[in-house]
Amino acid sequence: MNPRILYVVARILIASVFVGLGIERLLGAAGVLIDRGAATVPGILFASFELAAGLAIMFGFQVARISLLMAVFLAVDAFVAHPFWRYGGLEQHGQLLHFLKNVSAIGGLLLLSWIDATQARESRS
Repeated sequence: MNPRILYVVARILIASVFVGLGIERLLGAAGVLIDRGAATVPGILFASFELAAGLAIMFGFQVARISLLMAVFLAVDAFVAHPFWRYGGLEQHGQLLHFLKNVSAIGGLLLLSWIDATQARESRS
């Protein structure tokens, strides 16, 4: 398969979580879906940022920078929202699962950032 097609598909798949959750949170804030806590101004701003960043990555805009930014965001989210070490039993397993999904997505975002930065350097030379 063409490496360029794989790269575009990877961008779309990795960013889909940000686009999907951003839309869900904005629809929740608008009262279209069950409110997921985005009805506050900070929640709406966060959901808008998440949606915009996901769309930027999907469409190839500033992928290296935005992917790094989202990797940092997910690292903070992993430790703040999914502190598996504070739980026991099944609850610990659920939190660990979400934590590790964040870690996995961070890896994908770092790869996107590296690939995009490498392609940009090569096109300048």
